[in-house]
Parts: sequence; structure tokens; C-alpha cells
Amino acid sequence: MERMEEKRKSNNSRIIIGLIFLAVGGFLFADRFNIIPFNWNHYIFTWQSLLIGIGLISLAKNESRATGSVLIAIGGFFLAAKIFGFHYPIRHFFWPTVFVGLGLLLIFQRGGNSHKNRLGRFDKGEIDMDIIDDIAIFGGSEQKITSKNFKGGKVSNIFGGSTFDMMDAELAPGRNVLDMFCLFGGSKIIVPAGWSIKIEVTSIFGGYSDKRRIAPKGGIEVDRELVIKGVVIFGGGEIKGY
Repeated sequence: MERMEEKRKSNNSRIIIGLIFLAVGGFLFADRFNIIPFNWNHYIFTWQSLLIGIGLISLAKNESRATGSVLIAIGGFFLAAKIFGFHYPIRHFFWPTVFVGLGLLLIFQRGGNSHKNRLGRFDKGEIDMDIIDDIAIFGGSEQKITSKNFKGGKVSNIFGGSTFDMMDAELAPGRNVLDMFCLFGGSKIIVPAGWSIKIEVTSIFGGYSDKRRIAPKGGIEVDRELVIKGVVIFGGGEIKGY
């Protein structure tokens, strides 16, 4: 049942992405044949449209509905301003938009068994919860996860960073999702060598990488998996194992 649900979500993602490419290709053909009477490429091939596209892909991949919705809202606002001739400098609205977007993300992403907010400070501690919910803003943390039935959770790093040591933890059976959001920040996850990990992160001027050594053949836990999802913007993350 779980694999069927994952396959359905994957098919939906391909359909949405395919429709986006078809729409762009259709606009290009229409432009070549002079069917469209206005210079639409000044609106389509812009950073505003890029944000909308990334938001749609994020929603299609079911990574983070809150993040995808905020990206679409920000891109749509500035694209509408461009189309309707709202000529105020964008820099005047950049930071207000950022703070509104961050506020919406924090509201809609709230949840989990262990919820911690860090604003402008660095914390170090131990978490024995199956689901984590960690937010670091202008600060950071080093957390040791000791749960023997870890199911994932949510992590948000905004102008901050966090490190999660899971060497003494164990994954719950099946598929466990950790939703990451990094904006001008990053995270590091330290895991045992035998963990099966899949990275499904949307990166914008950033990245998320698995830097573990290749585990010995037969040493991977095939019945337990940790899936890293989410969005990384001007930030990054890495997975390490010792």
C-alpha cells in the first residue's frame, strides 16, 4: 500500500512537471508564429515565474505544501506587480515579503512531538522523541537523537544551522520523512552506515548531499528508509556517517 501511494505521488509529480514544460513549449511556438500580441517573454522568463514554477513542483512532489504555497504567493505577487505596472522598486518590498513568508512557513510547518524554537542563540542537547520539530533562526543547535523508533519530522534553518547526531538512533520500520527548509542556512545529519537514505530536496542556489562512505554490500537496512524532503534556498545540507 505504501509503495502504491509513493508511485501515485511520483506519477502526479511527473504530470505536473510535464504540463509546465508543455505550457512553456506552447508559449515558445506561439511566440515564433507571432500569435501572442505582447512581449510575454518579459513576464514568463523571470525570477518571479521561476519561484512559481519551483512552488508548483514542490507541491507536485508533495515535499512541503507550506513552502510551495509561499513560493507561489511571493512569485505571483511580484509577477502581478510587473504585469500591471506597479513600478515601485522591488527592494522596498523584499524584506517585508521575506518576513511575511517566514511567518507563514513557521505557522503552517508547526507540529511534531518535540518542538524547539531558537532565535539568535545556540543550543546543545539530547532528544528522545520519535518525531522532531526544530526551528533555528539566527542561531543554531547540536542535537543527539536517541530514539529507537525515529519517524522523521520537520527542521527549519533560517540564517542559522543545526546538527543532528543519530548514531545512537534507530529508524522506524517503513518510510520515514524528514522535511527540511533552509534559507541562508544549513544542516548536518550524522547517521549510521547501514541506514537507507533518499534525498528529494528542491535546491535553489544551494544543495543537499550524501557524503557517507559506501556501506558494505548487504549492510543496508532495506526495510527502513529515511527520506529527506523540502526546499533549500541559498543554503545547503549534508549527510555524514562514521
